[in-house]
Amino acid sequence: MCTKLSPCCDTVTPLAVSDAISLSSFWILFVSAIASASASGEECGRGDAEWSRARARGRGVSSTLVVGRSFSEAREELGRENSRVVMRSMGATTRARAMGSFSSMTSATTKRTRVRRVRDGATRGGDARARGEGEEEGEGEDVPEACVAFAERLATAAGEVTTTYFRGKTLEVEDKNDASPVTVADQTAESVMRSMVTKEFPTHAIFGEEHGIELGAGGSSEWTWVFDPIDGTKSFITGKPLWGTLIALLRDGEPVLGVLDQPVLNERWVGVRGRQTTMNGEPISVKKCASVGDAYMYSTTPYMFEGMNKARYDSLASKVKIPMFGCDCYAYGLLAMGFADLVVEADLKPYDYMALVPIVKGAGGHMTDWKGDELRFTADPAALEAGSYQGEVIAAGDAAVLADVVNTLSKTLF
Repeated sequence: MCTKLSPCCDTVTPLAVSDAISLSSFWILFVSAIASASASGEECGRGDAEWSRARARGRGVSSTLVVGRSFSEAREELGRENSRVVMRSMGATTRARAMGSFSSMTSATTKRTRVRRVRDGATRGGDARARGEGEEEGEGEDVPEACVAFAERLATAAGEVTTTYFRGKTLEVEDKNDASPVTVADQTAESVMRSMVTKEFPTHAIFGEEHGIELGAGGSSEWTWVFDPIDGTKSFITGKPLWGTLIALLRDGEPVLGVLDQPVLNERWVGVRGRQTTMNGEPISVKKCASVGDAYMYSTTPYMFEGMNKARYDSLASKVKIPMFGCDCYAYGLLAMGFADLVVEADLKPYDYMALVPIVKGAGGHMTDWKGDELRFTADPAALEAGSYQGEVIAAGDAAVLADVVNTLSKTLF
């Protein structure tokens, strides 16, 4: 005699051997269990006490735990004894084939769920996790939560320095080799941030406006912090609170995390690749713009455009609704909030814009160079000295407007 499952899966009833459950029935049984696990694994995993304890400790939990626990619950629902009976009703070869296929399906489901965990930021904390170790699919897409929190701590520390000097009557201003102004506030704020990175993430490289490039331990530069302690020093020394501290984290040259902090106004933008940008913790987004002719466009100063760049800029400025000047990095924050449509600039260094890329993109906008290429930077002192980096940028809230602007700014006019 053999047995069959009753409709409620709670009991078994006698059945002739010739009437034993077929392979197709077995697949229905197990595929249903897998579908249940895939659909509800996340919710079940999160409700489990072990998952909650691991989350409280700040550690990621592998999807194997989530899927395995969900499937166990589904199997218990079907009845452990019933599963064993079904397997006994099959021949050894059929049983091995079925279990091999089932193992393959479970592995695929586990891998997909684990990738979701990685993309949701389940792998967190520490220098080793910042390197993204253990990622198989979608590698590099995750920014460790520890780095996001650390970037905000950097901004807070820098703000404590800069606000001490802002509108100070005795602030001394020096001229750098390129004739741009620098203050003790710039230098001290960057030094504070550098020391924090060296202590927390010793293998990470650092590139700052005031103190140059410093590779991580062992010459590493996979992860690179890029600092502009006071973007808008001229605004800072003249008492205008539209400057900002820019903090970027690059992975293999790509900006994946950016912070724009204005400590006087208590405004902070945070952009992380794969997440929506926030300003003071609230999600923000760009606005749509019907055409270039409807665009409000910012640039820091008209004097940043020279030669061919000036001719190209003038051509674009004649097409937009209103061209404006004077906001430095703050203009990009306004664009990310939907108050401006375009920011077009030239004569920039990577520390002037790297932090702004994730902020603009995370708000639904777009940011490229004047050729329409993605903005990247690799910590290379020789390339920096030779000027081999992208110095002209465009930020746009609307993709169609960006395309028109690239078309205008990439033309050779004389």
